[in-house]
Amino acid sequence: MQFDVRRFDVYRKIPKDLTEPTLTGAVISICSAIFIVFLLLSEFYSFITTDLVSELFVDNPTENDRLDVKVNITLPSMRCEHLGLDIQDEMGRHEVGFQENTRKEELNNGAGCVFFGQFKINKVPGNFHISTHGAGEQPDNLNMAHIVNSITFGTEIKEKIPGAFVALKGRDKADTNSLSSHDYVLKIVPTIYEKLDGTSIFTYQYTWAYKDYVAYGHGGRILPAIWFRYDLSPITVKYVERRKPLYHFITTVCAIVGGTFTVAGILDSMIFTASELFKKAQLGKLS
Repeated sequence: MQFDVRRFDVYRKIPKDLTEPTLTGAVISICSAIFIVFLLLSEFYSFITTDLVSELFVDNPTENDRLDVKVNITLPSMRCEHLGLDIQDEMGRHEVGFQENTRKEELNNGAGCVFFGQFKINKVPGNFHISTHGAGEQPDNLNMAHIVNSITFGTEIKEKIPGAFVALKGRDKADTNSLSSHDYVLKIVPTIYEKLDGTSIFTYQYTWAYKDYVAYGHGGRILPAIWFRYDLSPITVKYVERRKPLYHFITTVCAIVGGTFTVAGILDSMIFTASELFKKAQLGKLS
């Protein structure tokens, strides 16, 4: 007896002349095809879309870890020659008139100043502030009204992170009391952004609170300044870009196509059976 591999065919074919098309079957088939196309397009869009997954873990930085800071502030009522950057922290650092990687641009014919600074801070609580503390001669009118153009910590990322903290940018305090000091309290959160290709960006988000006040000491009014007091969170936030694997997409496609055809076949069979019973009932052949 000759072996015939066709016996393993589980998809046996019925001759076309033994089948009967119906209007109901055609409608169900068209609706099923439209439904399948809709689900396949939706699943394909979901497959090519990158998901952003976040996780938290405790980070314990070493003593040598330092954090990059970039500052860009406009002071419309202070001359550049009087302004300087001071840095302090709980490790004993105290620098007045920090000069490295700082730049000043005159504004309003020299009456104002745009201050740029790029420096490193230790990962311990501290502050940096823009003031006239390091000036050789104090100006007659001290007005620290300002506009915070940008303040960033670490590497700035261009990707939009849902739920991320909004940095100080475009903060306008140019119309405040000319005698006021300005106090920003920053809570810095270490952040890792891992891209789909495996590369990682180390950056820092931060929340902030603000107040302005006129400070007095035993010797009278204290020179106003723009203070940025910071503290680092021990918790690191990690964002990871992920995409569904190909096998998940293929499995879902098979489930959509197979499931839709199965349900449509059951529905068509039920409607056809009900229709045949109704016809027999009209002919009085139900018994």
